[in-house]
Amino acid sequence: MRNPLLSLFALFVALPVAAAGDYRFDQVHSQVQFRVSHLGFSMSEGEFHEIEGGFRFDADDWSKSSCDVRIGVASIDLDDDAWNRTLLGERWFDAERYPQMRYRCLQVVREGEREGRIEGELSLRGITRPVTLRLRFNRAGVHKYSLQQVAGFEAHATLKRSDFGMTRFLPEIGDDIEIRLDIEGIREGRKRDRKK
Repeated sequence: MRNPLLSLFALFVALPVAAAGDYRFDQVHSQVQFRVSHLGFSMSEGEFHEIEGGFRFDADDWSKSSCDVRIGVASIDLDDDAWNRTLLGERWFDAERYPQMRYRCLQVVREGEREGRIEGELSLRGITRPVTLRLRFNRAGVHKYSLQQVAGFEAHATLKRSDFGMTRFLPEIGDDIEIRLDIEGIREGRKRDRKK
């Protein structure tokens, strides 16, 4: 016969998290990826591996949510060491002078049950421009293995690299950069004690 205490514990772990909370990025399960046209032949893909910061999320009132994302430029990865070094140079990301890019939420707007948008600003190469992210809230709840409270999202946007002073090889290499973020956040100070 199944232990009723174990059944109750399993139900408790599955309950969603609805209250507002502060989350730090889970770097293992958070990705920042981009795509750009390469001479019209293909869409070249890359990503940044270093993402820091966190967000505040209120599932009941998204307008009370916020975020602050910092991305290490030197963590760029196009699956080619030579291209990585090139893009860190002064004609591209100029990583020596600007080692980090930053995205700050100014407003989070809910537009459906799980969809919305983030109005924010991106600072890159010493230039700050408004960037709107289309947002999807995946779920929030207690992680069944770590027992930490986790919230997950995906977001995407398109921006122009020329707006941030990167004009090298235009228009052969595309100006439009497609951005995709897959984010998991771990709630600060909230972890269930595993029963012995």
